[in-house]
Amino acid sequence: MEIIKKIFQDKFAKTAFLVLAILYAVILFADFIAPYSSGYSNRNLSYAPPSKIYTINEKGKLSLPYTYNYVREYDENLMQTVFKEDKSTKYFIKPFAKAEGYKIAGIIPTHRHLFGVREGGEIHLLGTDINGRDVFSRLLFGGRISMTIGFLALFIVFPIGLLYGGISGYMGGLLDILMMRFAEAIMAIPSFYLLIILAAILPSGMTSTQRFMLIVIILAMIGWAGFARVVRGMVLSIKEEDFVQAERVMGASKLRIILKHILPQTTSYVIIAITLSVPSYILAESGLSFLGLGIQQPDASWGNMLKEAQEFTNILYRPWLLAPGGLIFIAVLSFNILGDAIRDILDPKSIVRK
Repeated sequence: MEIIKKIFQDKFAKTAFLVLAILYAVILFADFIAPYSSGYSNRNLSYAPPSKIYTINEKGKLSLPYTYNYVREYDENLMQTVFKEDKSTKYFIKPFAKAEGYKIAGIIPTHRHLFGVREGGEIHLLGTDINGRDVFSRLLFGGRISMTIGFLALFIVFPIGLLYGGISGYMGGLLDILMMRFAEAIMAIPSFYLLIILAAILPSGMTSTQRFMLIVIILAMIGWAGFARVVRGMVLSIKEEDFVQAERVMGASKLRIILKHILPQTTSYVIIAITLSVPSYILAESGLSFLGLGIQQPDASWGNMLKEAQEFTNILYRPWLLAPGGLIFIAVLSFNILGDAIRDILDPKSIVRK
């Protein structure tokens, strides 16, 4: 609680914390907030622009928010397909609208969404993709993968890194040398290229869930070595402290000393490392999915959604397809700002200096 209180005293850290809290809240309740499911599509609305929301009617008076459906037409002058609003029917935006069914927490069935329009109408806040799928809805569902992959990988990285580095630093001698040379060999592997190779040789028939879990494991198997090396350095100094020497004299086992007395002293570094490591995992997953080697369509992640925006014509004429890139930038920046703030808070030297 003390850390959170100090975070809120820094306006940049506070903003980053609130941004991340909002992002995780939104993806947690994505089924409720999104007007459509991740798989919903209307091929007649391929690359439809964002729906225009009106609050003033044709008579110039205030009105409840409403929108019009788009009609796809071919413009002979421009020699391309264009979308025009069908202003014959208004579709008022309703809160808690009834639409596609889903289950809250995978258990309670419901058809209520945060907002929507009546049957026959469509609303696309960020337009649609090539398959006529709602970009706004897919952003929310894609965030579940892009924003959680880092924490899932850390559940593997940190236990391995802590234990490996703790044993290496405490035991010392030949064992320490061998363990560190192995860790350095892992660190020398060009991680992103290894990910590309491993992802490319995965069986084509794998589901996105299976591929997602393998990516998490691959990222974790690469990332633990650097963390273990830093922990080992911290343990080398901690093991000479008086309380460790006292435990050794009292006959405590080496494993007990490492787990109960030494590793807890690295908590500050672990907290900092978590917040600073998550962005790299978000970028790694997004990069793989962008290259077509990560999460596969029709399942959404910010990386494979951004792949569609790599075409020059899409960047010029369909800028809403860049939305996943904006969210990746915001999430990574927020994690870095928050990590720097936590490092300043937990670093004793910086506290003294202040």
